[in-house]
Amino acid sequence: MGRGKIEIKRIENATNRQVTFSKRRNGIFKKAQELTVLCDAKVSVIMFSNTGKFYEFTSPTTTTKKTYDQYQKMLGIDLWSTHYERMQENLRKLREINNKRRREIRQRMGQDLDDLSLQDLRGLEQKMADSLTVVRERKYHVIKTQIDTYKKKVRNLGEIYGNLLLENDAKCQDHPHYGLVDN
Repeated sequence: MGRGKIEIKRIENATNRQVTFSKRRNGIFKKAQELTVLCDAKVSVIMFSNTGKFYEFTSPTTTTKKTYDQYQKMLGIDLWSTHYERMQENLRKLREINNKRRREIRQRMGQDLDDLSLQDLRGLEQKMADSLTVVRERKYHVIKTQIDTYKKKVRNLGEIYGNLLLENDAKCQDHPHYGLVDN
């Protein structure tokens, strides 16, 4: 009995899709290995699953980097230069952001204020006033929490003291020679 023809479309069931991916991945890797052995070809296969997992197969005599380099040489393009340029651009942006943040920190510490205009100084003053308000609110919240905790502890200690006095009075009534003595 032969295999039926299937319609090529996305498999909706996630479990079935993962099983199919795994089986087909193994089949492709097997074919790549057969091609390497039978034809002495240099083969490199790279796959990413929909979960982002990385799978690769390379011929025993080569590495993925060697395959990329050979591919670049054959096509006459440089795959790494565009990637390097993007990384350099990203690094430049991050350095710019870092320098801006460092300058803001220095300005908030009262340094590096000479090149600021009156409007910039007012803006900085407003930011610092807002920050001071937030810090004060937090400080008052912490103090209030500590006071409330202290009051609860004092109340609990008062209750414990009262309970101990009641217990002592009850014992004193049972045994008159036990009791509290004034001074």
